[in-house]
Amino acid sequence: MNKIQRLIIEQTPNTPEVNLDHLTGELILSGRSIPENAGKLYEPVMNWVTEYILNARPTTNLRFDLEYFNTASSIWLAKILNVLVRIDKPDYIVILHLYFNIEEYDEINEFEDINDAFSPITNIFYGAIPNICIKLYGRDNKGELVKDRLVFIETEQKLNLIQEQE
Repeated sequence: MNKIQRLIIEQTPNTPEVNLDHLTGELILSGRSIPENAGKLYEPVMNWVTEYILNARPTTNLRFDLEYFNTASSIWLAKILNVLVRIDKPDYIVILHLYFNIEEYDEINEFEDINDAFSPITNIFYGAIPNICIKLYGRDNKGELVKDRLVFIETEQKLNLIQEQE
């Protein structure tokens, strides 16, 4: 089997920086994702992730640090996440890191808010093989992280807010 290589795609005004590192299990997409051709950007990412799950790290950190993304991008992001939840190791964990401005972050307070806000994502988790976790981050106007909240997906597929740090 060929050794999987790190995948780095430079950021442009319309596409995010992509930094996928097999050695650390860090999969980072950051910036804006409004490409004219989402498939051209995300097809190599999807291929990389498909190869990665065959020999994944025990902890995979998928960081969606996207200030904005269009519908076409969201479809590809869901496809990527759908592949990651098929890592065939029930004792492994996939942590989905999501970043928000502080106003949006503060609006997500109750269990129902979290479930409603992330139902398109959490629907992907049904039948997931590895453990799944969502971590939310709130950024201030300077882009500094000022709050975070860890949300787990339990075996009954319920979201549980377990901690908030300020």
